[in-house]
Amino acid sequence: MTKERLITGKTKLLGVIGHPVEHSRSPLMHNAAIAHLGLDYVYLPFPIAPENLEIAIAGFAAIGVVGFNVTIPHKQAIMPFLSEITPLAQAIGAVNTVSRQNNKWVGTNTDIEGFIAPLQTTYKQDWSQKVAVILGNGGAARAVVAGCHQLGFAKIYVLGRNVEKLQAFCDSWSNSPIEENLQVGTWDELAKLIPQADLLVNTTPVGMYPKVDESPLSADEIKNLPPGAIVYDLIYIPKPTQFLEQAEKQGAIAIDGLEMLVQQGVAALKIWLQQETIPVEVMRQALREHLGLG
Repeated sequence: MTKERLITGKTKLLGVIGHPVEHSRSPLMHNAAIAHLGLDYVYLPFPIAPENLEIAIAGFAAIGVVGFNVTIPHKQAIMPFLSEITPLAQAIGAVNTVSRQNNKWVGTNTDIEGFIAPLQTTYKQDWSQKVAVILGNGGAARAVVAGCHQLGFAKIYVLGRNVEKLQAFCDSWSNSPIEENLQVGTWDELAKLIPQADLLVNTTPVGMYPKVDESPLSADEIKNLPPGAIVYDLIYIPKPTQFLEQAEKQGAIAIDGLEMLVQQGVAALKIWLQQETIPVEVMRQALREHLGLG
């Protein structure tokens, strides 16, 4: 048993902001890593409604918060309230990790690192002739697009429901090297694209608490996946999601968001704690035990 940590006036604050945020498992994994390292920090979930975002960030500065993660729906909305944004987060157009440096808020994005981790290790292959199909066009989709580009995908398709938002998504990559590989389309193009998908990624919140019985695609739509396709859901609870369960029935390789969560968390802790040695396995195990996976 680890000795119980006391929270005192000296304990440094980390956390995650979102709306809702009570379902987040980030506190579990970060606090496990902090305890393992024997550091006097605590990581807390902060539910912040969109209309309170600016005042909350000012409040965090006032009470000396060291850093925090950003989840749905704040990944893009937070950007105007930060003093500095790293080139990577600027290119992605979304921030998921904020740190306090020289009395300023600095935003970056560790989602891209988290997303590509399993595709660079466990499922490593030559992606240069492959096609990625991404469902959704929010902040998380931006990190996935950048990750697919980094892996070298030949074609990256992004599908959404709102034509104006899709167009804005597409325009935002103009003048970047990503532009030539990227195409956007509406959900109507799904039937045509699924048979071509080597990698199919769900970045929408459909299938996540509280909509755990839903899937962004129907079982019939998933039936047209090519054999051996990789289906990746950024959601990690429930495990598996309806989406991944349907995909596995078709013989697809399923990846859920658990490893992405762990790896983006590792990258964030390196920034906040200013150290390279982070207990990855402790974080992974804390999540697995909590989710009843042993």
